[in-house]
Amino acid sequence: MCNRARMLGEAETIIEHFNAGWITEKPMDNRFDPVELRPKGRAYVVRQHDGVRGLDVMAWDVLGGAAAWPMTNVRNLAPSQWKALASKPEQRCLVPLTEFCEWTPGTHDLDDGKKPLKGEMWFQVTDQPIFAVAGFWQHTKEGVGFTMVTCDPNELVAPIHPKAMITVLHPDDHERWLTGSYDDVRALQCPYPADQMRSGGRCFLRAKRTLVCKKPVGPHYLSLCIALPDYSILPSIGLKSVVTHPALEPHEVFSERLPESRLMN
Repeated sequence: MCNRARMLGEAETIIEHFNAGWITEKPMDNRFDPVELRPKGRAYVVRQHDGVRGLDVMAWDVLGGAAAWPMTNVRNLAPSQWKALASKPEQRCLVPLTEFCEWTPGTHDLDDGKKPLKGEMWFQVTDQPIFAVAGFWQHTKEGVGFTMVTCDPNELVAPIHPKAMITVLHPDDHERWLTGSYDDVRALQCPYPADQMRSGGRCFLRAKRTLVCKKPVGPHYLSLCIALPDYSILPSIGLKSVVTHPALEPHEVFSERLPESRLMN
């Protein structure tokens, strides 16, 4: 289940990339964080409006608090509740992202004297710096909410999350998702090719301003606890652009997927 994702880019970038226009007012309050997507948080979403694409802002919970936990992902579209939404083109949407996270299956001892943590594995799409995830939305008692549609995992995601992955769409399928039939929806609910994706090294966050990771040194790992000057740079880790701390060489940890034998056990 994907409950963490990021969109590195301004709203204007999304508008240009998806050929969309504003259909709501851009939030100006300091509680709106369009970079870090978390359950119940607000995010940018592209949907059809009056026959054209528009950029909207919705909460990441398609049930709007009506369930015991936020409904951020839906895989089985057969139940009437979900089929009714998925069957209506006007209720479908594209969720723009630059990367998404899955948690490691087990916890890891970071040799820092603290409780072992699960690690974050961040995935990007190499041929799409900004990609779209299939979703649908509806009005709720708390406003407007959306969910991401999931599918079988590909070979890259499966070792980390064997149950499912979010449905990443090819650019040529955006229009089909937004305007096609229910059969089109089911046909598009499939994993993105693994050879067109990459994952960064496992990251472990102890606090908002501290990054803990494992740096490979020969056959061993060196635990690093790095105080970051600004939490806002964390979303770019894994994209090669801002990992400039002298204790880290980007190619050693983040820029390429480590061979399985050198990943943390």
